[in-house]
Amino acid sequence: MSLKRVDAAAVIADLAAFDTVIDARSESEFAEDHLPGAVNWPTLNDAERHAVGLEYAQASPFAARKRGAVMAARNIANHVEREVGARERDWRPLVYCWRGGQRSGSLALILDQIGFTVQVLEGGYRAFRRAVLAELETLPARFEMQVVCGRTGSAKSRLLHALREAGAQVLDLEALACHRGSVLGLVPGFPQPTQKAFETAVWQALRGFDPKQPVYAEGESRTIGRLRVPERLLERLRAAPCLHVEMPLESRVAFLLDDYAHFVRDTPAFCERLALLRELRGTATVERWQAEARAGHVEGVVRELLTEHYDPVYTRSMQRNFTRFDAATTVALADAAPQTLAEVASALLGCQTRR
Repeated sequence: MSLKRVDAAAVIADLAAFDTVIDARSESEFAEDHLPGAVNWPTLNDAERHAVGLEYAQASPFAARKRGAVMAARNIANHVEREVGARERDWRPLVYCWRGGQRSGSLALILDQIGFTVQVLEGGYRAFRRAVLAELETLPARFEMQVVCGRTGSAKSRLLHALREAGAQVLDLEALACHRGSVLGLVPGFPQPTQKAFETAVWQALRGFDPKQPVYAEGESRTIGRLRVPERLLERLRAAPCLHVEMPLESRVAFLLDDYAHFVRDTPAFCERLALLRELRGTATVERWQAEARAGHVEGVVRELLTEHYDPVYTRSMQRNFTRFDAATTVALADAAPQTLAEVASALLGCQTRR
């Protein structure tokens, strides 16, 4: 029985039609990126791929294939025993590997012989990746963007969350990147995804939006932590109308002390991040901030960080990069209280509806 193969375009158009999407690559390949919702059933794991590769290069390709076949058969048997026993006959899986070749084909053949309707992604993950990159070139142009700008600590991300709760379409790039976009932006316990995984997440989010409705996003720099924002999306954001969030300085300080409470509790980590500003602010200034933080005067350090570093940098960046920033609509926030944010979000969407 020949296996049915399906191309990347068809998979992307109807991914939800498959009951399970199975990635037959190794665990490290899967961790780097994978199809949305996929589960990992390695035909060969990382250590096995390495061993087979060495034998292929140092001994003989034939011997390596025999050894690999034994490992693959054992792994596939384990996957079937662990995962397939409770499946009904109408279960419809999609299987893929790097190029849609031996690893996915071996697993799919066994599932096919059992009697399941199984399909293999033609071209594998590589074809999917190419399709994602191609769509990231065109998807951003389909949407009317609204860019939420504001100085550091003005609760822009919280306002985006409130807009989403109120029913707006929101592209939260910082959440997708697991980073808050500044030198203090790493989220403890949540490492950033790989560049490929970030791009897949952005692509998936964009595909879920209705082109007839605006999409709200934060005004980001070219990079968020170590991740690059897709170029066409960046261009679209920088040409979009802006909402300029303004909040009093003391409210911003209070918000940051709460939002970055992990740094307030972990002074050494705070000082380590401050050290990254030496080149921009000078060693003497940074060391003074570190000394103040160690003495427990974090609030004063945060206030100076805003007025002496982040605010001037922000103003220059917005004026340089966002072509419609000077015509931005001002959004006044007294504080970052949930009720305040909800009321402002509701008012913004009400204005949008009346246009």
